[in-house]
Amino acid sequence: MEKFILGVALGMAGGALIVANNCKLLNLVKKNQEDIMKKAEQYIDTKLEQLEQAGNCQND
Repeated sequence: MEKFILGVALGMAGGALIVANNCKLLNLVKKNQEDIMKKAEQYIDTKLEQLEQAGNCQND
């Protein structure tokens, strides 16, 4: 398990160095992060709305 964690950490560090040295990759990563955050926010909002609706139905 320790070898796996070490491998993941080294891979992340290597990937970060590659991305930091390449402007196009850096912009691509930023864009993908923004897209993922937007999708996550939309998912959370829909789940909250569903929970609120379910709570309102039970109160009636």
